[in-house]
Amino acid sequence: MKLITAIIKPFKSDDVREALSELGVNGMTLTEVKGFGRQKGHTELYRGAEYVIDFLPKAKLEVAVEDELADQVIEAICKTANTGQIGDGKIFVSNLEQTIRIRTGETGNDAL
Repeated sequence: MKLITAIIKPFKSDDVREALSELGVNGMTLTEVKGFGRQKGHTELYRGAEYVIDFLPKAKLEVAVEDELADQVIEAICKTANTGQIGDGKIFVSNLEQTIRIRTGETGNDAL
């Protein structure tokens, strides 16, 4: 099993969710986060004063999938979240040792 964590632009989260649902992904977690990468934030002008925005709003998507589905999920996220602009995000892939469904006690792929 793999845990796929994607940091994407917030306005792309619905498109990514739909693409993953079409692949048969049953569940995911979406968290509103703030961060920066190479763009190092930006400056904004408000009422004549300049403000530095260090952390930009992002969406953190976490999906646990079977090994066989991981490459398709990664490809779908890349394709759907891509705007071609700086700050499109990153995808991190980790191995999952164990998954347990609390309600039923199912483990492994059955718990997904």
